[in-house]
Amino acid sequence: MGLMDIFRRKPVETRAVQPGYTAALMAAREAWIAGGSGLAELTSAVQASVSLWESGLALADVTGTDLLDRRSMAICARALALRGECVFLIRDRLIPATDWDLSTRYGQPRAYRLGLPEIGGGRSETVLAPEVLHFRIGCDAVTPWAGSAPLARAKLSASLLDEITMALRDVFRDAPIGSQIIPVPEGSAEDMDTMRRSFRGNRGASLVIEGTAQATAAGMNPNIGQSPDQLSPQLDKTLADKLLTEAKGEIYNVFGILPGLTNPSTTGPMVREAQRHLAQLVLQPIVNLMAEEATEKLGAPVAIDVVRPMQAYDHGGKARAVATMLQAMAQAKEADLDPATIKDALQFIDWAD
Repeated sequence: MGLMDIFRRKPVETRAVQPGYTAALMAAREAWIAGGSGLAELTSAVQASVSLWESGLALADVTGTDLLDRRSMAICARALALRGECVFLIRDRLIPATDWDLSTRYGQPRAYRLGLPEIGGGRSETVLAPEVLHFRIGCDAVTPWAGSAPLARAKLSASLLDEITMALRDVFRDAPIGSQIIPVPEGSAEDMDTMRRSFRGNRGASLVIEGTAQATAAGMNPNIGQSPDQLSPQLDKTLADKLLTEAKGEIYNVFGILPGLTNPSTTGPMVREAQRHLAQLVLQPIVNLMAEEATEKLGAPVAIDVVRPMQAYDHGGKARAVATMLQAMAQAKEADLDPATIKDALQFIDWAD
């Protein structure tokens, strides 16, 4: 090999490739599409719960910014309910991200690689953390930058609802519900075979025709027990209805919804208390976390209120409350109480604001 041949040799090209990145990305996309908690997300109980979250956050009063409009709040509610976190890119409006990767420092995000939705195919954009609104719930100390969905925190309950629902679906899809075994007088083999074939596959019809000769050969008297035999499965002995109700109740509890809200015999006061419970103890803490994130990233104080728009309108109770409050104010004026004392009393009953 000559000296010129050494210089003509092509250099070996090396690239820095993160091993397994494509597989990890495909797994993340598959988890995003299928849901991190299984097929329970396809049930009406879960979707009804998610719809209540979505409607509650879409009703919320947002002050301090115009970016968190009702459309963005509804998108955020569905993402939080099903995935546990939601990411928006801050531009002239909020752009939801389909997937993302991030780098952290002391457990806090520093930069994001966002996948942005486009109708012709998504695109990727790398931005700094102050350009991103990252809402998340169900965080733990191990991964404070990641949220977890309610169903992911209760996988056994979600799996139970999934199994019961699929079992009932399979029964009503495949079981011979309404089908019968009908004893008939014996005929020729060709006639019996033709008759059996005419009923085969007809759901709810007679699937099997039994001749008296077969019954006699089986040791039964052909003149006894000539009524049709029912092939429908006895679901009442499986307690499927009770188990399904309990499984749905567990899912409602996971989403912060009182199971009594969906009880067929529920009453108006129960509906109002269920709405208050969902607004005060579930959605309001979530929007408080969202308001803190928005205040930090948008540079202006942001407040979000779910309780006032979601209040159950009980006109009689509100009228009595107003009358009682006016009467108390009149008594305070007659007693010539100083404003500081009145303010302390209002603060004691949470009327300070």
